[in-house]
Amino acid sequence: MRCVNSIFGELLKPIDRRQFRGIVEKHDGDAYDKSFKSWDHLVTLVGAQLGQVMSLRAVEGAFNANSHQHYHLGVGRVARSTLSDANARRPVGVFAETFAMLAEKADRHTRVEGAEMVRLIDSSPVPLGKVCKWAEWNGRIRGMKMHTVYEPDGKCPRCVEITPATVNDVEIGRQTELEAGVTYVFDKGYYHFGWWKKINDTGAFFVTRTKVSTRLRKSKSRYVRKTIGDGFKIINDADVALASKGDSSLPIPLRRIKVRRDKGGVITLITNDLERTAVEIAALYKSRWQIELLFRWIKQHLNLRKFMAKNDNAIRLQILAAMIAYLLLRLARRLNSLKMLDLRFAELVCQRLFMRSHIAKIDKPPPVNPSKPKPRFSADQLGFCYE
Repeated sequence: MRCVNSIFGELLKPIDRRQFRGIVEKHDGDAYDKSFKSWDHLVTLVGAQLGQVMSLRAVEGAFNANSHQHYHLGVGRVARSTLSDANARRPVGVFAETFAMLAEKADRHTRVEGAEMVRLIDSSPVPLGKVCKWAEWNGRIRGMKMHTVYEPDGKCPRCVEITPATVNDVEIGRQTELEAGVTYVFDKGYYHFGWWKKINDTGAFFVTRTKVSTRLRKSKSRYVRKTIGDGFKIINDADVALASKGDSSLPIPLRRIKVRRDKGGVITLITNDLERTAVEIAALYKSRWQIELLFRWIKQHLNLRKFMAKNDNAIRLQILAAMIAYLLLRLARRLNSLKMLDLRFAELVCQRLFMRSHIAKIDKPPPVNPSKPKPRFSADQLGFCYE
């Protein structure tokens, strides 16, 4: 009889087990928890995210209630005390590099042919409140930050970094690996002239907003052929240079674009891209909203509001498990050519996580009894029996 994997088993297929073993050996991930290995830990936390299970006791109950699926998943029974210890001690690098491996694979599968190379950079707060006394206060929240580089065309996060809430966004932004020809879009939290120059020297472009305190001197006005965009209007386009001198000077070509939004005021954009039209550049900055939608979707439909432990290591692992779960959903939806909405797919995965079925048929009811052949005629139909 042909074996059919569970929905969960199908979702985990993009994780290359050989590469994963290499990652575990690199970080010595099984040094302290030999009975509960890194693979068991990863499957447990990702399953908790996909199944929307929010406590150690609930994870133990949900996984052990489906022990008949453990063999095919390559895991064993779960004890909440063992899971708690692993959350506190397992190296974060095991999950971080697994995410990076999946992000690279997702980028290959979800990349749109001929699409512009655009990366959105932003951070999202992860409030922890007064329960975690070690968490630092940044003036707005007590907790951590999740810094993300996002590829909007494929809806794929490329890089995730988790830091205390007090770490400035630009400090993590400056560590981003730059690629020639890519346009980086970010807000005023990443205002650093030295980093902008590095982007320009790499052969890449940036689009961001200017601060009120930045003094710019116009050197040349640009003719705007098209002024109306999707929800905005271009009111000015000019080549500019920094009016200040000394250490704050920025010796690269700059362009200032003023945009009036239909539902809002006037914003001023600055970029080193001298080729695109003003409407295209304004549209790129508008697309930055997509990374905000990513943060909202993850926080609403995965478990990043309630944490299973109060220590720093466990919280980082849970955040990374949520991002890995998101990538697995994106990959499964793409590889199985599903047309349903992301939200609908996530809901069905949550309801049918351990059901044995192909992902492509996740929205179809299971057969009544697949072991018995269906009769070719109705039960109420008169039939002839020949002897």
